[in-house]
Amino acid sequence: MTITDKTHRELLADRIPGHGMPGGLFGRKDIFETDVDIFFTKHWILVGVTADIPEPGDVSTIDIGKSSIMLVRDDDEQVQAFRNVCRHRGARLKQAGKSTVGMLVCPYHQWSYDLDGSLKHAAHMGQDFDPKCKSLIPVHTKVVGAHVFICLGDKPPMDISYLEQIMAPRFAQYDICRSKVANESEIIENGNWKLVIENNRECYHCAATHPELTASFLPEDFGYCTDGLGEDSLRELEEYHRRNAHTKENWVKEGYICDAVEHLDEEAVTQFRSQRLVIAGNGESQTLDTRVACTRLFGDLARRDLGDMHFWTHNSWTHIMSDHAVVSYIIPLAPDKTLVRTKWLVHADAIEGVDYQVERLTEVWNATNLQDANLVGITYSGTQDPGYMPGPFSAFTESYVDQFSRWYTARLAAHGV
Repeated sequence: MTITDKTHRELLADRIPGHGMPGGLFGRKDIFETDVDIFFTKHWILVGVTADIPEPGDVSTIDIGKSSIMLVRDDDEQVQAFRNVCRHRGARLKQAGKSTVGMLVCPYHQWSYDLDGSLKHAAHMGQDFDPKCKSLIPVHTKVVGAHVFICLGDKPPMDISYLEQIMAPRFAQYDICRSKVANESEIIENGNWKLVIENNRECYHCAATHPELTASFLPEDFGYCTDGLGEDSLRELEEYHRRNAHTKENWVKEGYICDAVEHLDEEAVTQFRSQRLVIAGNGESQTLDTRVACTRLFGDLARRDLGDMHFWTHNSWTHIMSDHAVVSYIIPLAPDKTLVRTKWLVHADAIEGVDYQVERLTEVWNATNLQDANLVGITYSGTQDPGYMPGPFSAFTESYVDQFSRWYTARLAAHGV
Protein backbone atom coordinates (compact mmCIF):
# COMPACT_ATOMS: atom_id res chain seq x y z
CA MET A 1 0.00 0.00 0.00
CA THR A 2 1.42 3.40 -1.00
CA ILE A 3 1.21 6.57 1.06
CA THR A 4 -1.50 7.89 -1.26
CA ASP A 5 -3.66 4.81 -0.61
CA LYS A 6 -3.53 4.97 3.17
CA THR A 7 -6.30 6.52 5.20
CA HIS A 8 -5.70 9.49 7.48
CA ARG A 9 -5.83 7.16 10.48
CA GLU A 10 -3.34 4.74 8.94
CA LEU A 11 -0.88 7.55 8.27
CA LEU A 12 -1.22 8.72 11.86
CA ALA A 13 -0.58 5.17 13.04
CA ASP A 14 2.58 5.09 10.93
CA ARG A 15 4.18 7.85 12.99
CA ILE A 16 6.94 6.44 15.17
CA PRO A 17 6.74 7.98 18.67
CA GLY A 18 9.28 10.76 18.99
CA HIS A 19 9.58 11.15 15.22
CA GLY A 20 8.19 13.49 12.59
CA MET A 21 4.94 12.98 10.70
CA PRO A 22 4.70 10.99 7.44
CA GLY A 23 4.82 13.15 4.31
CA GLY A 24 1.25 12.36 3.34
CA LEU A 25 -0.02 14.25 6.39
CA PHE A 26 1.53 17.39 4.94
CA GLY A 27 0.88 17.01 1.22
CA ARG A 28 -2.48 15.36 0.62
CA LYS A 29 -5.47 17.52 -0.27
CA ASP A 30 -8.03 15.30 1.48
CA ILE A 31 -6.04 15.50 4.72
CA PHE A 32 -5.66 19.26 4.33
CA GLU A 33 -9.43 19.63 3.99
CA THR A 34 -9.99 17.53 7.12
CA ASP A 35 -7.47 19.69 8.99
CA VAL A 36 -9.28 22.89 8.00
CA ASP A 37 -12.64 21.41 9.02
CA ILE A 38 -11.37 20.34 12.44
CA PHE A 39 -8.57 22.69 13.47
CA PHE A 40 -9.82 25.89 11.82
CA THR A 41 -13.56 25.38 12.10
CA LYS A 42 -14.30 23.37 15.23
CA HIS A 43 -11.51 24.89 17.37
CA TRP A 44 -10.98 28.46 18.54
CA ILE A 45 -8.57 30.33 16.27
CA LEU A 46 -6.99 33.77 16.45
CA VAL A 47 -8.14 36.00 13.58
CA GLY A 48 -7.07 39.48 14.57
CA VAL A 49 -6.65 42.13 17.25
CA THR A 50 -9.07 44.72 18.55
CA ALA A 51 -6.88 47.44 17.02
CA ASP A 52 -7.88 46.13 13.57
CA ILE A 53 -11.30 47.70 14.18
CA PRO A 54 -10.66 50.61 16.57
CA GLU A 55 -13.82 52.69 15.88
CA PRO A 56 -17.55 51.96 15.43
CA GLY A 57 -18.17 51.03 11.81
CA ASP A 58 -14.72 49.53 11.28
CA VAL A 59 -14.77 46.11 9.62
CA SER A 60 -12.04 43.48 9.16
CA THR A 61 -12.91 40.62 6.81
CA ILE A 62 -11.00 37.34 7.00
CA ASP A 63 -11.32 34.36 4.68
CA ILE A 64 -10.75 30.90 6.19
CA GLY A 65 -11.15 28.03 3.74
CA LYS A 66 -14.62 28.31 2.22
CA SER A 67 -15.76 30.48 5.10
CA SER A 68 -15.47 34.24 5.43
CA ILE A 69 -16.12 36.26 8.55
CA MET A 70 -16.47 39.95 9.31
CA LEU A 71 -15.16 41.42 12.55
CA VAL A 72 -17.19 44.55 13.27
CA ARG A 73 -16.94 47.26 15.91
CA ASP A 74 -20.59 48.09 16.66
CA ASP A 75 -22.13 51.34 17.87
CA ASP A 76 -21.61 50.28 21.49
CA GLU A 77 -17.90 49.78 20.67
CA GLN A 78 -18.19 46.02 21.14
CA VAL A 79 -16.49 43.52 18.82
CA GLN A 80 -18.94 41.40 16.85
CA ALA A 81 -18.29 38.67 14.30
CA PHE A 82 -20.66 37.58 11.53
CA ARG A 83 -20.62 35.20 8.61
CA ASN A 84 -19.84 37.19 5.47
CA VAL A 85 -22.95 35.89 3.75
CA CYS A 86 -25.99 37.94 2.75
CA ARG A 87 -29.23 36.39 4.03
CA HIS A 88 -30.86 36.97 0.64
CA ARG A 89 -28.99 34.91 -1.96
CA GLY A 90 -25.65 34.43 -0.31
CA ALA A 91 -23.48 37.13 -1.85
CA ARG A 92 -20.36 38.23 0.01
CA LEU A 93 -20.95 41.58 1.67
CA LYS A 94 -17.26 42.49 1.96
CA GLN A 95 -14.02 41.50 0.30
CA ALA A 96 -11.12 40.40 2.50
CA GLY A 97 -9.40 43.32 4.19
CA LYS A 98 -10.36 46.37 6.22
CA SER A 99 -12.99 49.02 5.64
CA THR A 100 -15.23 51.50 7.46
CA VAL A 101 -18.98 51.55 6.93
CA GLY A 102 -22.15 53.13 8.26
CA MET A 103 -24.09 49.95 7.48
CA LEU A 104 -23.20 46.59 5.97
CA VAL A 105 -24.73 46.74 2.49
CA CYS A 106 -24.87 43.78 0.12
CA PRO A 107 -23.48 44.88 -3.27
CA TYR A 108 -25.94 42.58 -5.12
CA HIS A 109 -29.45 43.73 -4.11
CA GLN A 110 -28.55 46.27 -1.43
CA TRP A 111 -29.95 44.44 1.54
CA SER A 112 -28.61 46.55 4.41
CA TYR A 113 -27.58 45.44 7.88
CA ASP A 114 -26.89 47.42 11.03
CA LEU A 115 -23.57 46.97 12.84
CA ASP A 116 -25.29 44.58 15.25
CA GLY A 117 -26.17 42.31 12.31
CA SER A 118 -29.87 43.10 12.16
CA LEU A 119 -31.45 43.53 8.73
CA LYS A 120 -32.64 47.12 8.32
CA HIS A 121 -33.57 47.38 4.66
CA ALA A 122 -34.66 44.88 2.01
CA ALA A 123 -36.60 46.41 -0.89
CA HIS A 124 -39.37 44.68 -2.84
CA MET A 125 -39.93 41.88 -0.29
CA GLY A 126 -43.60 42.65 0.48
CA GLN A 127 -45.56 43.12 3.70
CA ASP A 128 -45.35 39.49 4.79
CA PHE A 129 -41.55 39.53 4.90
CA ASP A 130 -40.13 39.56 8.45
CA PRO A 131 -36.62 41.15 8.53
CA LYS A 132 -36.12 39.97 12.11
CA CYS A 133 -35.63 36.43 10.78
CA LYS A 134 -32.85 37.45 8.40
CA SER A 135 -30.17 38.98 10.58
CA LEU A 136 -26.56 38.17 9.75
CA ILE A 137 -25.38 34.84 11.14
CA PRO A 138 -23.29 35.46 14.27
CA VAL A 139 -19.99 33.70 14.88
CA HIS A 140 -18.81 32.62 18.32
CA THR A 141 -16.36 35.29 19.47
CA LYS A 142 -14.07 35.71 22.47
CA VAL A 143 -11.92 38.79 23.02
CA VAL A 144 -9.02 38.26 25.42
CA GLY A 145 -6.96 41.38 25.91
CA ALA A 146 -6.48 42.62 22.35
CA HIS A 147 -6.70 39.13 20.83
CA VAL A 148 -9.87 38.25 18.91
CA PHE A 149 -10.68 34.54 18.78
CA ILE A 150 -13.52 32.99 16.81
CA CYS A 151 -14.96 29.50 16.48
CA LEU A 152 -16.91 28.63 13.36
CA GLY A 153 -18.31 25.42 14.83
CA ASP A 154 -21.70 24.97 16.43
CA LYS A 155 -20.21 23.85 19.75
CA PRO A 156 -17.13 25.93 20.59
CA PRO A 157 -14.72 24.28 23.05
CA MET A 158 -15.46 25.38 26.60
CA ASP A 159 -11.84 25.55 27.72
CA ILE A 160 -11.45 28.96 26.05
CA SER A 161 -12.49 30.13 29.53
CA TYR A 162 -9.24 28.71 30.93
CA LEU A 163 -7.23 30.57 28.30
CA GLU A 164 -9.07 33.75 29.26
CA GLN A 165 -8.49 33.10 32.97
CA ILE A 166 -4.74 32.77 32.42
CA MET A 167 -4.12 35.36 29.72
CA ALA A 168 -6.47 38.23 30.65
CA PRO A 169 -4.43 39.31 33.72
CA ARG A 170 -1.17 38.94 31.75
CA PHE A 171 -2.43 41.17 28.97
CA ALA A 172 -3.90 43.59 31.50
CA GLN A 173 -0.45 44.39 32.88
CA TYR A 174 0.26 46.05 29.51
CA ASP A 175 -3.20 47.56 28.98
CA ILE A 176 -2.83 45.95 25.56
CA CYS A 177 -6.37 46.93 24.56
CA ARG A 178 -5.14 50.53 24.37
CA SER A 179 -2.94 49.88 21.35
CA LYS A 180 -2.85 50.48 17.62
CA VAL A 181 -1.47 48.62 14.62
CA ALA A 182 1.80 50.32 13.69
CA ASN A 183 2.54 47.90 10.85
CA GLU A 184 1.33 44.62 9.39
CA SER A 185 2.66 42.13 6.88
CA GLU A 186 1.52 39.03 5.03
CA ILE A 187 3.70 36.20 3.82
CA ILE A 188 2.50 33.10 1.98
CA GLU A 189 4.80 30.29 3.05
CA ASN A 190 5.25 27.39 0.66
CA GLY A 191 4.44 24.68 3.16
CA ASN A 192 1.72 22.96 5.14
CA TRP A 193 0.29 24.76 8.16
CA LYS A 194 1.55 22.06 10.52
CA LEU A 195 5.12 22.66 9.39
CA VAL A 196 4.69 26.38 10.08
CA ILE A 197 3.60 25.60 13.63
CA GLU A 198 6.30 22.95 14.12
CA ASN A 199 8.93 25.47 13.06
CA ASN A 200 7.55 27.97 15.55
CA ARG A 201 7.57 25.40 18.37
CA GLU A 202 11.35 24.96 18.49
CA CYS A 203 14.49 27.06 18.52
CA TYR A 204 16.88 24.27 17.52
CA HIS A 205 17.29 26.19 14.26
CA CYS A 206 17.54 29.70 15.74
CA ALA A 207 21.30 30.08 16.27
CA ALA A 208 22.10 29.14 12.67
CA THR A 209 19.25 30.93 10.89
CA HIS A 210 17.97 33.88 12.96
CA PRO A 211 20.84 36.33 13.69
CA GLU A 212 18.41 39.23 14.14
CA LEU A 213 16.13 37.36 16.54
CA THR A 214 18.90 35.82 18.64
CA ALA A 215 20.28 39.28 19.41
CA SER A 216 17.42 39.46 21.94
CA PHE A 217 15.87 35.99 22.10
CA LEU A 218 17.45 33.28 24.22
CA PRO A 219 17.04 29.90 22.49
CA GLU A 220 18.09 28.19 25.75
CA ASP A 221 14.59 28.98 27.02
CA PHE A 222 13.31 26.15 24.84
CA GLY A 223 15.82 23.43 25.61
CA TYR A 224 19.54 22.86 25.63
CA CYS A 225 21.64 19.73 25.38
CA THR A 226 24.76 19.83 27.56
CA ASP A 227 26.32 16.70 26.04
CA GLY A 228 29.81 17.47 24.79
CA LEU A 229 29.90 21.06 26.03
CA GLY A 230 33.23 22.40 27.19
CA GLU A 231 33.79 24.13 30.52
CA ASP A 232 33.39 27.60 29.05
CA SER A 233 30.02 26.75 27.51
CA LEU A 234 28.84 25.12 30.72
CA ARG A 235 29.81 28.23 32.69
CA GLU A 236 27.87 30.38 30.21
CA LEU A 237 24.84 28.14 30.64
CA GLU A 238 25.08 28.38 34.42
CA GLU A 239 25.29 32.16 34.13
CA TYR A 240 22.22 32.13 31.92
CA HIS A 241 20.27 30.20 34.56
CA ARG A 242 21.45 32.56 37.33
CA ARG A 243 20.49 35.63 35.36
CA ASN A 244 17.08 34.20 34.51
CA ALA A 245 16.37 33.33 38.14
CA HIS A 246 17.49 36.73 39.43
CA THR A 247 15.53 38.67 36.81
CA LYS A 248 12.32 36.71 37.35
CA GLU A 249 12.62 37.00 41.13
CA ASN A 250 12.82 40.77 40.69
CA TRP A 251 9.76 40.81 38.40
CA VAL A 252 7.71 38.72 40.81
CA LYS A 253 8.54 41.10 43.68
CA GLU A 254 7.09 43.94 41.59
CA GLY A 255 3.93 41.97 40.83
CA TYR A 256 4.61 40.92 37.24
CA ILE A 257 3.30 37.48 36.24
CA CYS A 258 6.17 35.22 35.20
CA ASP A 259 5.25 31.58 35.60
CA ALA A 260 4.94 29.26 32.62
CA VAL A 261 1.46 27.90 31.95
CA GLU A 262 1.00 25.05 29.51
CA HIS A 263 -2.36 23.74 28.28
CA LEU A 264 -0.87 21.45 25.67
CA ASP A 265 -1.43 17.79 26.36
CA GLU A 266 -3.71 15.43 24.50
CA GLU A 267 -6.65 16.25 26.79
CA ALA A 268 -6.43 19.96 25.99
CA VAL A 269 -8.74 21.28 23.29
CA THR A 270 -7.87 24.97 23.13
CA GLN A 271 -4.12 24.56 23.15
CA PHE A 272 -1.93 27.40 24.46
CA ARG A 273 1.26 28.23 26.33
CA SER A 274 2.49 31.41 28.03
CA GLN A 275 5.59 32.53 29.91
CA ARG A 276 7.50 35.75 30.60
CA LEU A 277 10.93 35.29 28.99
CA VAL A 278 14.13 37.16 29.76
CA ILE A 279 15.49 39.26 26.89
CA ALA A 280 19.22 39.14 26.14
CA GLY A 281 21.63 42.07 25.94
CA ASN A 282 20.13 45.26 27.34
CA GLY A 283 17.01 43.28 28.15
CA GLU A 284 14.39 45.72 26.92
CA SER A 285 12.88 44.58 23.63
CA GLN A 286 13.19 42.36 20.57
CA THR A 287 15.29 44.79 18.56
CA LEU A 288 18.79 44.57 17.14
CA ASP A 289 20.25 46.59 20.03
CA THR A 290 17.82 45.03 22.54
CA ARG A 291 16.54 48.46 23.59
CA VAL A 292 12.97 49.67 23.15
CA ALA A 293 11.88 50.59 19.63
CA CYS A 294 9.01 52.74 20.92
CA THR A 295 9.67 55.24 23.70
CA ARG A 296 5.94 55.44 24.50
CA LEU A 297 5.53 52.31 26.59
CA PHE A 298 2.30 50.33 26.86
CA GLY A 299 -0.28 51.43 29.41
CA ASP A 300 1.29 53.40 32.22
CA LEU A 301 4.47 51.34 32.34
CA ALA A 302 7.62 53.07 33.48
CA ARG A 303 9.92 50.06 33.42
CA ARG A 304 11.40 49.05 30.07
CA ASP A 305 13.01 45.72 30.98
CA LEU A 306 9.92 43.55 31.43
CA GLY A 307 11.09 40.80 29.10
CA ASP A 308 8.88 39.06 26.56
CA MET A 309 5.39 37.88 27.50
CA HIS A 310 5.31 34.89 25.19
CA PHE A 311 1.97 33.35 24.15
CA TRP A 312 1.05 30.84 21.49
CA THR A 313 -1.89 28.77 20.34
CA HIS A 314 -2.26 26.17 17.59
CA ASN A 315 -2.52 28.92 14.95
CA SER A 316 -0.69 31.89 16.47
CA TRP A 317 2.26 33.28 18.41
CA THR A 318 2.64 36.54 20.29
CA HIS A 319 5.52 38.43 21.89
CA ILE A 320 4.67 41.40 24.15
CA MET A 321 7.41 43.70 25.38
CA SER A 322 7.12 46.92 27.37
CA ASP A 323 7.14 49.01 24.19
CA HIS A 324 5.53 46.91 21.45
CA ALA A 325 3.91 43.59 20.65
CA VAL A 326 4.27 41.25 17.70
CA VAL A 327 1.17 39.14 16.98
CA SER A 328 1.25 36.52 14.22
CA TYR A 329 -1.41 34.06 13.16
CA ILE A 330 -1.77 31.61 10.32
CA ILE A 331 -4.52 30.65 7.88
CA PRO A 332 -4.09 27.49 5.77
CA LEU A 333 -4.64 28.12 2.05
CA ALA A 334 -3.67 24.77 0.49
CA PRO A 335 -1.62 21.72 1.46
CA ASP A 336 1.49 23.63 0.38
CA LYS A 337 0.43 27.23 1.10
CA THR A 338 -0.01 28.96 4.46
CA LEU A 339 -0.73 32.63 5.05
CA VAL A 340 1.25 34.14 7.93
CA ARG A 341 -0.17 37.50 8.99
CA THR A 342 1.84 39.61 11.46
CA LYS A 343 0.85 42.79 13.27
CA TRP A 344 3.08 45.12 15.28
CA LEU A 345 1.20 46.92 18.08
CA VAL A 346 2.26 50.04 19.97
CA HIS A 347 0.54 52.30 22.49
CA ALA A 348 -2.54 53.91 20.94
CA ASP A 349 -1.07 57.37 21.53
CA ALA A 350 2.41 56.60 20.17
CA ILE A 351 3.35 58.81 17.23
CA GLU A 352 5.24 57.43 14.24
CA GLY A 353 8.43 59.37 13.61
CA VAL A 354 8.42 60.71 17.16
CA ASP A 355 7.99 57.72 19.49
CA TYR A 356 8.97 55.02 17.02
CA GLN A 357 10.30 54.35 13.52
CA VAL A 358 8.51 51.55 11.66
CA GLU A 359 11.72 50.15 10.15
CA ARG A 360 13.39 49.76 13.53
CA LEU A 361 10.20 48.42 15.11
CA THR A 362 9.84 45.69 12.50
CA GLU A 363 13.37 44.79 11.41
CA VAL A 364 13.76 41.76 13.68
CA TRP A 365 10.51 39.97 12.90
CA ASN A 366 10.42 40.98 9.24
CA ALA A 367 13.76 39.22 8.84
CA THR A 368 12.74 36.29 11.05
CA ASN A 369 9.48 35.69 9.18
CA LEU A 370 11.27 35.57 5.82
CA GLN A 371 13.88 33.19 7.22
CA ASP A 372 11.18 30.95 8.66
CA ALA A 373 9.30 30.98 5.34
CA ASN A 374 12.41 29.64 3.63
CA LEU A 375 12.84 26.91 6.26
CA VAL A 376 9.20 25.83 5.95
CA GLY A 377 9.48 25.79 2.15
CA ILE A 378 12.55 23.55 2.01
CA THR A 379 11.11 21.26 4.68
CA TYR A 380 7.78 20.86 2.89
CA SER A 381 9.57 20.09 -0.37
CA GLY A 382 11.69 17.46 1.37
CA THR A 383 8.73 15.78 3.07
CA GLN A 384 7.15 15.25 -0.35
CA ASP A 385 10.26 13.52 -1.72
CA PRO A 386 9.75 9.74 -2.19
CA GLY A 387 12.93 9.23 -0.18
CA TYR A 388 11.66 11.08 2.88
CA MET A 389 11.69 9.10 6.12
CA PRO A 390 10.66 10.97 9.31
CA GLY A 391 13.62 11.43 11.61
CA PRO A 392 13.77 11.59 15.43
CA PHE A 393 13.05 14.72 17.43
CA SER A 394 15.61 16.08 19.85
CA ALA A 395 14.31 15.40 23.34
CA PHE A 396 16.11 18.57 24.46
CA THR A 397 15.06 21.14 21.85
CA GLU A 398 12.06 19.68 19.99
CA SER A 399 9.85 18.40 22.80
CA TYR A 400 7.12 20.92 21.89
CA VAL A 401 7.15 19.71 18.28
CA ASP A 402 6.66 16.14 19.48
CA GLN A 403 3.91 17.34 21.81
CA PHE A 404 2.15 19.14 18.94
CA SER A 405 2.19 15.91 16.91
CA ARG A 406 0.60 14.02 19.80
CA TRP A 407 -2.03 16.73 20.32
CA TYR A 408 -2.83 16.80 16.61
CA THR A 409 -3.39 13.03 16.63
CA ALA A 410 -5.53 13.19 19.77
CA ARG A 411 -7.75 15.96 18.40
CA LEU A 412 -8.34 14.08 15.17
CA ALA A 413 -9.27 10.98 17.17
CA ALA A 414 -11.71 13.06 19.23
CA HIS A 415 -13.48 13.93 15.97
CA GLY A 416 -13.56 10.35 14.74
CA VAL A 417 -10.48 10.38 12.50
